[in-house]
Formats: sequence, C-alpha cells, structure tokens
Amino acid sequence: MKIDDTAFERYRNTPNAGTNLLRLLLGTAIVVLLWGATTAAVLFGGAYVYFAWQAAVSPYAMQGFLASPIGVLSALASFAGIWIGLWIAMRWVHGEPLSALLGADRRVSRSDFLKGLIAVLITSALSEVLLYWLEPGIARGSISLSSWLLFLIPIVALTLLQTSSEEMLFRGYLLRGLANRFRSPFIWALLPGLLFTSLHWSGGSSAAINACVLVSIAAFALLLTLLVYATGNLGAALGAHLGNNLTGFLLISHQESYNSFALFTATPLEGPGWTTTDAVLIAMIGIVSTLLTIVLLLHPRSPLRVSAEVPNGADTI
Repeated sequence: MKIDDTAFERYRNTPNAGTNLLRLLLGTAIVVLLWGATTAAVLFGGAYVYFAWQAAVSPYAMQGFLASPIGVLSALASFAGIWIGLWIAMRWVHGEPLSALLGADRRVSRSDFLKGLIAVLITSALSEVLLYWLEPGIARGSISLSSWLLFLIPIVALTLLQTSSEEMLFRGYLLRGLANRFRSPFIWALLPGLLFTSLHWSGGSSAAINACVLVSIAAFALLLTLLVYATGNLGAALGAHLGNNLTGFLLISHQESYNSFALFTATPLEGPGWTTTDAVLIAMIGIVSTLLTIVLLLHPRSPLRVSAEVPNGADTI
C-alpha cells in the first residue's frame, strides 16, 4: 500500500516566502494566546450562568460545572479561540488567507471528509465492542432521548468547531509550515503529533491509563497525518477526527467530565480499578482500530479510499 506524495508536495510548497521558522513560532504564540484568552472568557461566562442556577455552592462546585452540560458546551466553544488566532496569524504574520491551510486548492474535499467520518464511525463501533468485552460496564446516560435530540445539532456543530480547530492548527498550520522548511518527517510530522498527543494527558488518571490513552492518541495522530500526506488536503482528517469525538460526546462516553450528552456511559478511564493489563489491552484496541481505519481509507480496493488532490483533478494514492 504505497502512498504517492505528489499531492502532499503541492501542499507543503504552498506557503509564501513569509512562512519562516520565526514567523511560525510567532503565529503559534498568537494562537495559544487567543486560545487561552477565549477559554478563560467562555468558561467564566459559562461558570457564571451555572452558579447563578445553583441554590448553594459546594466545595466541588467547579468540578460540577466542568462536568455539567453548560460546562461541556463552554469547553467546546472555547476552541473558537484557535480559529481566531489562526486567522490573525495567517492574515497578519504570513500574509495568506486562512483557507490556504485546507489544502493546495484552498478548499476542503467533501468526499474525503465523508469517507473519513464514515470510516472512523465504523472502527469506533468495533473498538466499543472490544472495550465492552474488556469491561462490560455500560449504563444508560443521564440525558433523556428528547433532550439528546434537542442538543444533537448544537453538539455536532460545537464538536466540529473543536475538531476542525485542532486539525487546522496541528495538521494544517504547524505541519504545513514545518514541512515547507524541513524535509524530514521526524520534524514536520512528529513535532505536531507529539504536541497534539501531550494535550490529552489527564491528571485524574493513573500512570498506566494515561500511557495507554496517549499511545492510542499518538496512533490516531499518525492516522490523521497520513491522511494529509496521502491527499494534500485536510478533508479526510477533519471527518475522521469529527467521527472519533462524536462517538464519545454523543454515543458512549468513557470520561466522567464529558458524558453529559452521551446516550450511554462506560466505566470512566479516570476511575479506579483499571490494571496495567487492562491499560495494555486498551492501547492495543486503540492501535488495532487505527490500523483498520488506515486500511479503510488508504487501501486501493477499499470503497472508502480517499483521493489525492492533484492539479488535473485525477484521483491517485
């Protein structure tokens, strides 16, 4: 299963002369600053609304807010700061339109977006079956079906905001900028992937569970990077990332802090009782799921095979 790099070479050569390492660092600093400021503002506003509805404030009120529906919505909305920061960085630091990050043709491949979404929904279902075999502790979530349907569109929209902002930053801005300056994938692929993976560390989980989650996230980051490399476009990565997060937010949640809108809840990974063997098996399930997704999206005979963005519009892999 060889991948033609023609599309990626087009993508990595799209930045103008204004994209150098110093400006890339400056742009990244702007994104982080805007992300932090937006997060603080949105969470402050959400917390104000949450506490205004509470008759009494407990010592664990902040934890309650973050795990509440208002807290989840606020957390997702805070990722708008990445979009704002990227627009400022691209416009004023690099002198390029924000759409330049989407692909060589400055647009999202809709077909690849749908293929990435479908493929990850399929493999997520498989991984949930395997996780159920490992720990059959699935219960009905606290949200009613009518409320779930009411919040379905807002959650999908905010999850798209969250996942697309991360893809634009890690597989777009950083990957594209570094690939333009450096030929080695150990720089342009590894560094954004490590940054992306490190953000998923959980202070409430054991070392073993954190390790297995980070291994699974790193494998998923590799998948997303391969999709950009194969297509020269963020479309497939955007769809795959959205499918992964929608599964956790809306269907089956494995996190105590993000299960407000999930129809079902599984044994939280932050909770006690997980052994080192469990952690190894969870990591293996994540890796197998990622490998299957790679096959579905990149194998020449797969009906979900993504297509490379090339000048004459031909589809190649």
